[in-house]
Amino acid sequence: MMKIALTGASGLVGSRIVELLGNDFDFISLSQNDMDITDKESVVKKIMNTDFDIFLHLAGYTNVDGAEKEKEVALKINRDGTKNVFDAVRQRGKKFIYISTDFVFDGKNPPYFEDSSPNPISSYGISKYEGEKVLDEGAMIVRISYPYRKSFELKKDFVRTIRSLLEQHKPLTMVTDSLMTPTLIDDIAYALKYLFMNFSGGAYHINGADSLSPYDAGKLIAKMYGFDQSLITPTTYEKYFQGKAFRSQYSDMKSKKNNFYKMKSFKEGLQFILKD
Repeated sequence: MMKIALTGASGLVGSRIVELLGNDFDFISLSQNDMDITDKESVVKKIMNTDFDIFLHLAGYTNVDGAEKEKEVALKINRDGTKNVFDAVRQRGKKFIYISTDFVFDGKNPPYFEDSSPNPISSYGISKYEGEKVLDEGAMIVRISYPYRKSFELKKDFVRTIRSLLEQHKPLTMVTDSLMTPTLIDDIAYALKYLFMNFSGGAYHINGADSLSPYDAGKLIAKMYGFDQSLITPTTYEKYFQGKAFRSQYSDMKSKKNNFYKMKSFKEGLQFILKD
């Protein structure tokens, strides 16, 4: 059985990957307690003493607004930490997969494919792109976008956040002149299963089949779950993000390479969660 060492196995995405693919691969979780990725010595020691075929690097600094105040911390984790892990994995002669994000693009000239030029506009996006840049061509970069799942106690994704607010009958203001590409985490896991078995260096976009505005996403969530759609009112990108970290305005993610796993549209993803 193929052995996959990974960071971030207890997170929103990582825990679902392990849950769904645990019978197909031998996952070896390296938590922060096992290995501080910002400490090169700790990384080298742990990776040299771990038996694996592929290293999946999911751990990272992910607080988009927090990164504006903690730029150096975000860089230390997402750039320097990634370099420490990658260098040690390369020293072992093993394969490396880095999970990145649509935030590496500026959101001005969509759609974004694997060969589109990154131009991040937020500190978080910059730190993730810096992480991409420390890798060589032999490494695999998997960019994902707005991941969501049915349930996860430790952290709410955007779907469950909106759902929770609507359940409490709280009004929501959502952006109309923007695009996001929501991605069901189960689809990410099964696409990764193929990539584990058919590893090839370079960038891959593993994202949902369609892009829509946050406003339309919110309305669809309300409709599918039977909540009051009138709780959601429209606003503009400029108004909503005033004083917050910049987000890519039109984050329309596409893939030229994913001809191996059919990703769900947002509506299909919500239907899947509801019937599961």
